[in-house]
Amino acid sequence: MAVIAWTDQLAIDQGVMDDTHKEFVDLLNRVADAPEGEILAVIDEFIEHTRQHFAQEERWMESLQFPPLHCHRNEHEGVLQIASEVRNRVANGEYRFGKVLAEAVYEWFENHAASMDTVLSMYMKEHEYTPTVGA
Repeated sequence: MAVIAWTDQLAIDQGVMDDTHKEFVDLLNRVADAPEGEILAVIDEFIEHTRQHFAQEERWMESLQFPPLHCHRNEHEGVLQIASEVRNRVANGEYRFGKVLAEAVYEWFENHAASMDTVLSMYMKEHEYTPTVGA
C-alpha cells in the first residue's frame, strides 16, 4: 500500500527536481511496503538516495547564493538524522518504525516541496539557472 502517490500537486515545474522527487516518493513507498526481511536494505537505499538528493539541491543553492540556504539545509539535516535513528531501531528489530518513517517523511515532504523547494524553483527561474544532475 503506497503511503504517498505522486500527484501534480507535488510537482514544482522543475524537471530535474521533479524527477528526483518522484524517485524519493517511490523509495518512501518501498520503505512503507517492505517486509521485515528487506526493510533495512530499503531504508539504506532511501537514506543514500536522500543524501544525494539533498546534496544536489544544496549544490544548486550554493551556486545561486540562495539566501535561505541554511534554513533549507537544516531541514535536510533533520530528515537525515531521523532516518538514521529509525534505521538503527529497525536494525535492532523494531520493524514498525520503517512505516513510521515513511509516514512522517511523507507529511514533511508535502510541506517542504510546496514551500521550500517551490521557492528554490522560482528563484532558479528568476536567475535563469538551469539545474542539472550532479551539478
